[in-house]
Amino acid sequence: YLFPMLTSLSWICWVFPNTVIAQQLGSGLHGLGVGAVGFDWSSICSYLGSPLASPWFATANIAAGFGIFMYVIVPIAYGLNLYYGRRFPIFSDGLFNTNGQEYNISAIIDSNFHLDMEAYQREGPLYLSTMFAMSYGIGFACLSATLVHVLLFHGSDILQLSKSAFQGKKIDIHTKIMRKHYKQVPEWWFLCILLFSITATIFVCEYYNDQLQLPWWGVMLACVVALLFTLPVGIIRATTNQAPALNVITEYIIGYIYPGYPVAVMLFKVTGNVSMKQAIFFLQDFKLGHYMKIPPRAMFLAQVCTTLIL
Repeated sequence: YLFPMLTSLSWICWVFPNTVIAQQLGSGLHGLGVGAVGFDWSSICSYLGSPLASPWFATANIAAGFGIFMYVIVPIAYGLNLYYGRRFPIFSDGLFNTNGQEYNISAIIDSNFHLDMEAYQREGPLYLSTMFAMSYGIGFACLSATLVHVLLFHGSDILQLSKSAFQGKKIDIHTKIMRKHYKQVPEWWFLCILLFSITATIFVCEYYNDQLQLPWWGVMLACVVALLFTLPVGIIRATTNQAPALNVITEYIIGYIYPGYPVAVMLFKVTGNVSMKQAIFFLQDFKLGHYMKIPPRAMFLAQVCTTLIL
């Protein structure tokens, strides 16, 4: 904040300030960051969360994947001009038109924030930078890999533990101690919050449908998506300290089913992605409290009150 230059010291750009290739290779903010040095902790832990809290195999896996993606896949795709990527910056999250200029989003949105197809035909299609386009593909691959990995490596454990939990056969020592000394959180507490949250969201979306655009079934579908991914993503989070996000798949789902409503896309994306994230954070805190022997009801009330305040 006080010294943004520390985020990326791109010495190649200093040596060759007028060379496009040098800027593409050396820039740590708008290029591949070759040779760039960062002294800002936020940039050091940007793709890991924190390298101090992740197991070595996860850190090495992410580092290898990052290297392959940034220094092999993206340059090859850019060199092959996939998706006309050479018209645009190699590293950018912006949207561009056919001529490589910044896309005028406001020109294709009407006064009601609906997509104006006639205006879109006049403006032409949207284009993404090579890095941005490839990152969307990686996002889909990441979620697919998450589901397949959890199914193959943890599927039998999930099935056995689920049966034991419902039958009450297998209880670990921590659970025995907690049940002996503290009152447990009743299931209906969770159900009441769940029903209230979904009902309130549906009511707001229906009452302000002209502005929010998302129908009631969109809210329910977003909740279903979050529910389906909470377990597999939670397992990956617990074992690697990394949590794949649903921001890519959620916007594609609602965009395909309910096209032409950009505000609905944002709401669906927020509802699906953030619901899953909050569920995992909730489980993470409860797990920590479980091992630290904090009373479950106190944990529950603290989390609910904190959520309402913040």
